[in-house]
Amino acid sequence: MNSRIACMVLGLGAALVFAREDAVGKRLVNAATTFREIMEAPDKGIPQALLDRSQCAIIVPGMKKVAITVGGEYGRGFASCRMVTGTWGPPAGIRLVGGSFGLQLGAQSTDVVMLVMNHTGLSKLLSDKFKIGADAAAAAGPIGRSAAADTDLLMHAEIISWSRSRGVFAGVSLDGTVVEADEKTNEELYGKRLNTKEIIQAAVPIPPAALVLTKVLDQYAPPATAKKG
Repeated sequence: MNSRIACMVLGLGAALVFAREDAVGKRLVNAATTFREIMEAPDKGIPQALLDRSQCAIIVPGMKKVAITVGGEYGRGFASCRMVTGTWGPPAGIRLVGGSFGLQLGAQSTDVVMLVMNHTGLSKLLSDKFKIGADAAAAAGPIGRSAAADTDLLMHAEIISWSRSRGVFAGVSLDGTVVEADEKTNEELYGKRLNTKEIIQAAVPIPPAALVLTKVLDQYAPPATAKKG
């Protein structure tokens, strides 16, 4: 009887582990799909010049309203940065909390994409927690693959951000939003506790489940286009 109970407990534990891994895998697929759809929308994507110049991309699919917080939002996604080769490296789990940008058009969820444009923005990301607008200078991004990307505002922004709800893609201000490491996701994805810096600096290989995201980033911003910020 005891051995039967022990087997049931072990089985339940294994099922929970697989369920968590599956949830992380789905978020990776959703992040990759979100980015691909945005970039493939005719004349509505992220300007190629900004993407080529970026050092990191943060993609949070399906950001939700937080019922217990007035005007607050919550989302889980991933950040990937370019490695020395110019290819996109292993993604780190990221959470967005708070902010005042709201969900567009009364939608129940919003996809958020941010580009980290320079070393200063990268250092904020590696700190594991920072607030947009207070700790990092941010700007709402322009729309269109060939849109102008050389304005003073964009040239000095550490982070440039967009959101999409109900098919509407637009630049968005994320001032007040806290960006923090999602340690639980990192542990489930890599099998051990890792902080954002350990992952982003390519101290670990890219997990097979994460290739769906890094391949999409490599497709739209290949190594040959990388420029230092």
